[in-house]
This record gives sequence, structure tokens and C-alpha cells, in this order.
Amino acid sequence: MEMTDTMKVLQGKGVVPGVVIGRIRLTSQDISGYLAQYVARNPAAEAEKLEQALLTAQQDLETVITRAREAGEEKQAEIMGAHVMMVGDPELKNSVLGKIAEGLAAPRAMLDASEEFAMIFAAMDNEYMQERAADVRDIGRRVAKLLLGIVDTVEGDEPLILCGAEIEPSAIANLPPAMVQGVIMGQGGTTSHAVIIAKSRGLATVVGLSEYLGSLKDGDEVVLDGDKGQVILGADTASLANYRARAEAGREQRRRDLAIASLPAVTTDGVRVQLAANVGIPQDMQAAMPFGCEGVGLYRTEFLFMGRDTVPGEEEQFKAYREVVEQCGEHLCVIRTMDIGGDKPLPYLEIPREDNPFLGWRAIRISLVRTDLFMTQLRAILRASAFGKIAIMLPMVISSGEIRQARQHLQAAMRQLEQEQIAFDRNIQFGIMVETPAAAVMTPQLAKECDFFSIGTNDLVQYTLAVDRVNPNVSSLYSHYHPAVLRLIRQTITAAREQGIWSGMCGEMAGDPLAAVLLLGMGIHELSMSGPAIPRVKEMIRSIDSGRARQLLDQALELDDAAAVKELLLKELGN
Repeated sequence: MEMTDTMKVLQGKGVVPGVVIGRIRLTSQDISGYLAQYVARNPAAEAEKLEQALLTAQQDLETVITRAREAGEEKQAEIMGAHVMMVGDPELKNSVLGKIAEGLAAPRAMLDASEEFAMIFAAMDNEYMQERAADVRDIGRRVAKLLLGIVDTVEGDEPLILCGAEIEPSAIANLPPAMVQGVIMGQGGTTSHAVIIAKSRGLATVVGLSEYLGSLKDGDEVVLDGDKGQVILGADTASLANYRARAEAGREQRRRDLAIASLPAVTTDGVRVQLAANVGIPQDMQAAMPFGCEGVGLYRTEFLFMGRDTVPGEEEQFKAYREVVEQCGEHLCVIRTMDIGGDKPLPYLEIPREDNPFLGWRAIRISLVRTDLFMTQLRAILRASAFGKIAIMLPMVISSGEIRQARQHLQAAMRQLEQEQIAFDRNIQFGIMVETPAAAVMTPQLAKECDFFSIGTNDLVQYTLAVDRVNPNVSSLYSHYHPAVLRLIRQTITAAREQGIWSGMCGEMAGDPLAAVLLLGMGIHELSMSGPAIPRVKEMIRSIDSGRARQLLDQALELDDAAAVKELLLKELGN
């Protein structure tokens, strides 16, 4: 925690950018007093009260969902829909009823049962599954508060910044969008549903402040700086003026972003680059469209496989793929086959624990062994191709043999659909994600087997530099500006061009405006990123000519470290 004479600066991690000034509203309401005063009746009566509370919770959630959909907040509606399913989960209900039968009061039984379920999720190795613990606790508290007669009230019209160790998704969803300006969490990652809702609403969010939460009080006026991951208490007049100016600049930037959404990403000398969106679920496409995305450059299909006990069937997958493909209209939708395993293990696949999961049995390696899963996915993707333009992308490829094996399965799936007289695109594009140094080095050979390359820089950078991007001791060494990384990317794009196929990028580097200039100089065709990043990359592309981009690339490749490359770009192109 940094301190000055007049203010305290609490340092966390910014996960949604933006600067807002508002008053803290603590969300972790202490209900121990209500529990102590609650008078329990006999088990039959408590069970009846539980039934009514579960029904009321379901109805309340349906109201929240309706309101969210009317406001165009589909992501929030989807998350609350998952909460409706949790409220109706028979296993959770039976656990609560069992505790009531043992003599516990209904509110305490609900809290204890939901905590037991939450601990099961929290103990899992997978980050996505760990984040579901907060959802279960949210349901437990929602129902318990109904049983205790606690009614949440919000007074006044000042901007609020929600604050808590773990913020329940409903704490955001239940409040009017104009009232909540930011989110502060003691813990929480990018897969937390509270963070996902905050991103969809554009709420500045800082996480990782567990040790400082005691210094934040209900009603405190604070500055929330999502850009720097900071919460500032007691800011002086001059500092407040600076933060207000940054907040207004952020609002003005958003207005500019939306204003250029419909303009093409074309350089001053007429070179066009397609800017697409990375999505994980169909609702992500809806969120990206206002920013001017041109199709989908990466559909992460593994989200269909996560957070469940069984493998998604062909029909379920087909419907999800078709929904996104139809939203893409005339534009291409690149669907990556399941990249599971590694850091995304699934209990029903019974993947043994691995010391180095990022280097283990994952992605295409699983698909080529579990051909039952792979064929089901390929059939679903092919069926969706009858409703729009689709390309199939294989993850974690390191050899031509893997591509040929996968293509054989694709051809087998096509023959099955032909026999069943089911429509599909017989000319569907088939390519790979270049995300290993092996693949990047072998691109002249791999290009002969592909219709396109898409460069996944998140893994490519960490594998090339031998740097774990989430390890705080070495994460400062992780940079897509490193000349070694740039040389591998240039070779990939060159190999694609020489073979007559297109090249794109779907890693975090694609959403960096400065890096976009280097990629433009290399001759990249497509960049895919999160929706909000599209306008700023587009703005950079529209401000430069391709010849200047090639000059900067040549200069960058003469340098010997990442810091020097970034310094060059900042000097020549500005911040």
C-alpha cells in the first residue's frame, strides 16, 4: 500500500480498465444477527418455508433476467439463468432438507449446504470451476436472506462502487446499470461471473485487494483506477481533478470507439486488415458487434465442455455454433476445436494429474485419441457450416502428421453427413493455430496442409521465452515485443503468403495497437481480439501507411530486446 500525506493508494490488479469516482457499497452484509434472532419451527414447517424461498428466489432471478434482456445485457442474463438452474438443483435442495431433518433451521441449513457445495468447487484445480464457488455461495445467501426476511435497499442516486471479498453476481445484476460504476474484489479472476458481468457492462474493476478490504468502509468516497489496478482513498483536490479528467477522457475514448465502429480498418495507402472478435460463448459476439467486429477469429469451444458433468452432445454443440455463425452474417467464423486438458482439465475425461499440464495431454493430442469426442464436434461444426462461413482451426499442432490425421477425421465426418443427407459446406476451410515454436519453425511445411494460419501469441510467447506468464517472479520477462517472438511471427506470415494462404492472429498481441503496426508490416491479413480493443487497433491502422509499417518493422528487428522494441514504437507512434 502506497501512502502520501493526504491519500492512500491500495495496489491490486486491474481486470477491467477505466477510472471512476464513487462511494463504496460493501456487499458482504453481516447476517449473523438475523440468524441469531431467527426462531425455527418444526422440521416440516422449515422444509415448507424452504420450498417457498426457493420458488421466490427463482421468480426474483427470472425478473432480473427479463430486465437484463430488455437492456440488451445478454451476458448478465445468461449468468443469472445459470443461477436459476442452481436454485432448482435437486442435489442442493436435498442436502438442505437433510440438514433441516437433522434439526437445523432452514436459513442455517441453506448456508451450510451451499458452503459445502462451494468448497467442492473451490478445491478443484481448474480456475473456471473454482470461480463457480462464488455462484453457489451467492445462491445460498440469496435464499437464506429470503428466509430471514432481509430486504436489500439502495438509497440515493450517487454512483456506487461495489466492494467485497467475493462479490456475488446478483449484487451487480440486482442494481440498475446507471447506479453501479465500478467493482472492487478481494479475490476473483477473469472467469469470475462477477468480473464477466462487470466486463459486459464496462465497469472498472480491480481484484486482489484481500489484505486491504478492512480499510474500506461503507460510504467511503474512493477513486477506482482499473487501468493501474489501484484504489485511492482520501485523494487531494489536485489528484481528484486529475482522476476526473482521466475519467472524462475514458468516456470520450469510448465515444470515439463507437463512432469509428462502422469504418473499415484500411491504411492510408489502401491496405485492408480484417478485425474480428475472440468469443467463448454466443453472447460474446453480441457484446463485440457494437465495436465493429468483422466476424470471429477465435471461437473457444472449450467453454461448451466446462462447468458440467457430461460431454455436450452434437445437437447442443451444433446450436451454439450455428448461433454465432448466423450472427457473423457474411463474415467468417473461425471455430477452434476443443482446447481442453492442460490448465482446463475436465473431471469426466479422467485426465491424470500432470506436473506440466501446459506441456501435457491437451488440445489436438486429446482429440486424436478421443476420436469419439472429436468426431462429434466435427459433425456439429460441419452442420453449422450450412448457415454461414466457417473455418475449422486445430490447436497445439506441432507436425504435419497431426494435420493429416485430423483431416482424415474431417473427411470421415463429411461422408457420414452425406450418407445422412445433412447439408454442410464441402469447401470448409481447415487450418491451425500456430502457438508453439515447433509449429512456427515448421510453417513452410505446415502451410502445405492448411488453408490458413492463426497465430496464438499467448502460448507462443511463453513457450518461446520459457516464461510462465502468470508467475510474478518472471512475468516481467513475458513480452510479445521480444525480437525472437517477432521473428517467429514474421516467418509464419511469410510462409503463409508464399503458400498462398491467409494468416491471422488471435492472441493478446492482436489487440495491441502498437504491435498491430509491426504485424501490418509483416503482411498479416486478420487480427482477432476482444470487442472493446477493436476500435483502437483500427484507429492505429487507419493512421499509418503500409510502407511506414514495414520501415518500423525493419528497425524493430535490428534491436536486441523487447524493451527497446516497445520504446521505438512509443517514440515513433505515441502512447
